[in-house]
Amino acid sequence: MTKLQEAVELKKEKLIIQLLDLGIYKKEEHHLYELTLSEIENEYLQEKKK
Repeated sequence: MTKLQEAVELKKEKLIIQLLDLGIYKKEEHHLYELTLSEIENEYLQEKKK
């Protein structure tokens, strides 16, 4: 795994943990770990605006 891939996975993990803390487990029928980093970031930003 390249350093870029590792960095992306680490960022995804951190955002998923933050979303889980907010009570978000899925987006529609997809689990958070199935989403791309961009999708997870968008979901996190939407939740923070609420």
